[in-house]
Amino acid sequence: MKKIIVQKFGGTSVADTEKIKNVAKVVIREKENGNDVVVVVSAMGHTTDHLVKMAKSLTPNPSSREMDMLLSTGECVSIALLTMAIQAQGYDAISFNAMQVGIMTENIHSKARIVDIRTEKLRKNLEEGKIIVVAGFQGVTEDGEITTLGRGGSDTSAVALAAALNAERCDIYTDVEGVYTTDPRVVPNASKLDEVSYEEMLELAHAGANVLHPRSVETAKQFAVPMRVRSSFNLDDMGTLIVGVEKMELYRPVAGVAADLSQARIVVCDVPDKPGVAAGLFSAMANENISVDMIIQSYARKISNTNDIAFTIDTADLPKTLSVLDKLKDVIGASDIKVDDEIAKVSIVGAGMIDRPGIASTMFETLATLNINIKMISTSEIKISCLVDKSDAQKAVKALHTVFNLESDVIADVKGDLPDV
Repeated sequence: MKKIIVQKFGGTSVADTEKIKNVAKVVIREKENGNDVVVVVSAMGHTTDHLVKMAKSLTPNPSSREMDMLLSTGECVSIALLTMAIQAQGYDAISFNAMQVGIMTENIHSKARIVDIRTEKLRKNLEEGKIIVVAGFQGVTEDGEITTLGRGGSDTSAVALAAALNAERCDIYTDVEGVYTTDPRVVPNASKLDEVSYEEMLELAHAGANVLHPRSVETAKQFAVPMRVRSSFNLDDMGTLIVGVEKMELYRPVAGVAADLSQARIVVCDVPDKPGVAAGLFSAMANENISVDMIIQSYARKISNTNDIAFTIDTADLPKTLSVLDKLKDVIGASDIKVDDEIAKVSIVGAGMIDRPGIASTMFETLATLNINIKMISTSEIKISCLVDKSDAQKAVKALHTVFNLESDVIADVKGDLPDV
């Protein structure tokens, strides 16, 4: 039985017909290696941004259902053109949208999660020797409603297909050559990582690295799908392999440094210090599909028997969050809601930091030396994150990258859309 390789190409890789021809060559090369190939593509270039702009020119608040109908058309253009380019080279290929494939999702618009993939049609066409090109980013509900998967949805589509088909590997092609220890636009001598674990990549993605969306890494980890991030323009470079931590040799405690500039801190002031208040607050946001990151509850004030609850969210969710809190403020008895969107989350990540003392103190001392004030701290076994002023983020990343010896002797090529780990 042939091995199945799933390949995913982002919008920059299929931005015009010449680039689509190049992608077709990459796909054919994998087919000629003796593998069955399933290709997942995003919309061309800035198509999605253009569609959003058109919708907003008609109404400031378009319905989420109609936005999904609109945005799902972008990938349909890409899959048809890429399939034509492959066929023009004499290879049998066929394109499918999510409904045709059977990528089933929950009934939520704009941020749906995949619940099942019906692989019968895919396997039949693979057995017939065809290259299959699938629209990423989209799905369909049981009652036939078109949905989209949210930011990074095409990566998630590709990994989910790889898992459903028991593929050998999922290759994520970009216009850079892998995952770096930090953003090479900030630190030109950032190192490219040959390997990184699911756990490290997941933490880096949550910390602000844009090379892969967290949901795609979560799916890969859950189903043990090896992923490879590589360049569609340098096929001789094998990029970065993402695998389980048990398959890696961990030579250094910190694998990468990331900065997330799209964070906002919210403080809910003077809430009663009693059971159920935090549950009510975060349940209300969960009901609106708002994800919360760092959370701190202050020590209770004895006189008023109140405390403050501070947390961070993605700035894209800020209007919706403030709407929820405005309705909830009087219900939970809060005195005020404060917002700071001039902050950034700076994180160090590394599976090798488990049980190694001194990592946190080194990070805090480095920031203190630069007179960078830490507003919030959160940790996991393999990540330490500090909330700092946005104006200090780049300085912090450079210093932490140096203090943890992550530099490469080779200056990175900083052309294109770089994965800013």
